[in-house]
This record gives sequence, structure tokens and C-alpha cells, in this order.
Amino acid sequence: MVFSFLVVLIVISINDSFVVAQKRQSLNDDLKKPIKFGFGRAATGVEITAWDIDVRSDGKGLPAGQGDVKKGKVIYHSKCAVCHGVGGRQTGEAKLPGGALVSDTLATGKLKTIGNYWPYATTLFDYIRRAMPYNLPGSLTNNEVYSLSAYLLNANNIVGDSVVLNAENLAEVVMPAKKLFIMDDRRGGAEIK
Repeated sequence: MVFSFLVVLIVISINDSFVVAQKRQSLNDDLKKPIKFGFGRAATGVEITAWDIDVRSDGKGLPAGQGDVKKGKVIYHSKCAVCHGVGGRQTGEAKLPGGALVSDTLATGKLKTIGNYWPYATTLFDYIRRAMPYNLPGSLTNNEVYSLSAYLLNANNIVGDSVVLNAENLAEVVMPAKKLFIMDDRRGGAEIK
């Protein structure tokens, strides 16, 4: 009983000390911050350009280069099939480490692939260039990424066998799932349409 009383007394004391300490703290940030911290340097224009590789849905940011389905198929089998399976399809019960990339366009199943889920072809290019192959991301040339994009779009029955993709025509590829996505154009609050 005495022990419980002492514990309660200590807790009340600590709580009161905490409240007093909180009241004494200034709400203003009076700490003088240095202009520089003494390490690092400003990035050069070349360094910024090397990291500025994002591609928008309208194609802005696509680099020079081109690729076709035939070259893309060769690149896919040498650099992508180990994770994404032969032809990008999940076969049998074996779970692919990288997930399937090809399925029936707008299939009703839960398997989300390029052909039934991705709204923009430029997103495919951006993702491949930025994150693939898994073991060496960013190592593909622009021509290889255009070729892989052409191959995967063809495998999903979105573009024909003879297509040559480049910065001028990739954004014009209409993805089957585009109509499933709605642009969020809310302004000034939580307006929902």
C-alpha cells in the first residue's frame, strides 16, 4: 500500500515537472542557424541534368532515341525474363519475383499488368528507365528502354509488330486502362466530383 502511494506521488511529481517545463519553452525559434554547414557543394548543371530524368504523361521529358519490338524482345529475354518470366506472363503456380507484365488487355482478373492497368505508355518508359533491371537500375540506354517499351506494349496487344517508338510518338499511344483513371482536378479544398 505504501509502495503504491509512493509510485502515485512520483508520477504526479514528474507530470507536474513536465508541465512546468513545457510552459517555460519559447514558442519562437530563437536558434541561430548557419548559412552553410561546412560540407558539400552546389550541384553542377551536368549533375542536375543526369538526375533530371522524369517523364510526364504528356511525353515531356522523353529523351532522344528509338526502339522497336524485335530489339525489345531480345533485350527482354536477356535482361528481364529472369524476374518477369518468358514473354512477361505468369505461368503455372510459380510466383514470379518481378510479377507478370502481360495479360489479356482489360482482363477482369485481379492481376494488374501493363495492358490492363497502366494509364500512360510514358509511365512504362519512365519506370523501366529509372528502376530496371532490378539488379542494375538505370543501366539501360534510352534506345533499350524504347525497345523494351515497344516489345511490352506489343505483347499486351496495344501496338503493332512494326512500331518504332520514340519521343515523338510514345505519348500518343492510347492505353486501354486510361479511361479507368480520373484526373483529380479539385481546387481549394476537399471537393469531390
